[in-house]
Amino acid sequence: MTTRRLLAGLAVAGAGALILSGCVAKADPAASDALAVASTADGCAVSSATAESGTVAFEVTNSGDEVTEFYLLADDGLRIVGEVENIAPGASRTLTLTAQPGEYFTLCKPGMIGDGVGRAGFTVTGDDVAVDGPDAEQKQQAVDLYAAFVKDQVGQLLPAVEAFAMAYETGDDEAAREQFPQVRAYYERIEPVAEALGDLDPRIDYREVDAVAEGLDWTGFHRIEKDLWVPAQDALNADGETPAWQDWAPSTEDERAGYGDQLIADVQELYDYVHSADFQAALDAQGVAGLSNGARALLDEVATGKITGEEDWWSGTDLWDFAANVEGSQMAFSLVEDFAASKGDEGAALVEEIDEGYTALEEALAEHGSLAAGFVTYTALTEADKRELTDLLNALAEPISQLTVTVLE
Repeated sequence: MTTRRLLAGLAVAGAGALILSGCVAKADPAASDALAVASTADGCAVSSATAESGTVAFEVTNSGDEVTEFYLLADDGLRIVGEVENIAPGASRTLTLTAQPGEYFTLCKPGMIGDGVGRAGFTVTGDDVAVDGPDAEQKQQAVDLYAAFVKDQVGQLLPAVEAFAMAYETGDDEAAREQFPQVRAYYERIEPVAEALGDLDPRIDYREVDAVAEGLDWTGFHRIEKDLWVPAQDALNADGETPAWQDWAPSTEDERAGYGDQLIADVQELYDYVHSADFQAALDAQGVAGLSNGARALLDEVATGKITGEEDWWSGTDLWDFAANVEGSQMAFSLVEDFAASKGDEGAALVEEIDEGYTALEEALAEHGSLAAGFVTYTALTEADKRELTDLLNALAEPISQLTVTVLE
């Protein structure tokens, strides 16, 4: 199912192309006004601990030896207000968002695992930021449509997880293996929503190597995956070093029941959240910037796991996740592309470049299968196939990284 069809399935009266004009409360800051963030192996220094409400940009430069990411966390230190991932050593990336008054935390995460370093308080002063002008109604409609999309996906995810867990718990491994990549697609399309809820995404979707690195109990999809695709005696874990059988054995019936029931409970928690007033309030606070940042975040998900074949280590079903991430990203983009296109010739050119990037990436993925018919396993890809997908992903990620700045102009 394409992203356009997903959107059409959620459409309400007036949910066609949005005719846009006007701007948000504050224009995007010039590059010279962005707060500088110096990410190192053991630090995360932000040039200022305060900012005025409105559009705030963080220019993150990675001086460490590992790929890093930068977070702006809510006052509870768990919920993610904004993030930028996959910042290579020596590279810089920008996080742009609409910040409401309040207390926050900044944090960098070298290696993109663990608790992170350099956690520090960050204060946003000033008045609440409201979107006004002639396009305010259309912007709220875009946010509401995205909320409907998320609710639809989680609404399909929950019963699919219940059926999948039942097959796993009762030992019907053939059925569970068949369902595994299809069930995960619902989750992968909206994954950043779960990631914003502290430890919920780790419980649902952490790989073994990440759980071990952070000292967490390993549960969720990938714990079940390892049972369903029992590793060979000479297989290695996702760290490429630890024997897959070291300190591990196939789960007992009771353990399977525990893992299956826990996954259902965690997805139920996600379902309850996206149907709550808190979820709508969070989307409203982020506005259209949250949608454009979400489009980028889902491509980061591909870049940091799926394109390397490390996400679904045992099943090799990474291309299902890859395709679902791209669909979710394109869905978010489709809701803000008219806002970007309304920003003159540069905005229109950016939208055209992004559209072409999605098309090229979808065509390349289609050479290896589809979500409906199934994909080849990741190990069936040649090095040339992987390089093509990587190059197309990088080509799309660059203009997507400019989307939030353009939308908020």
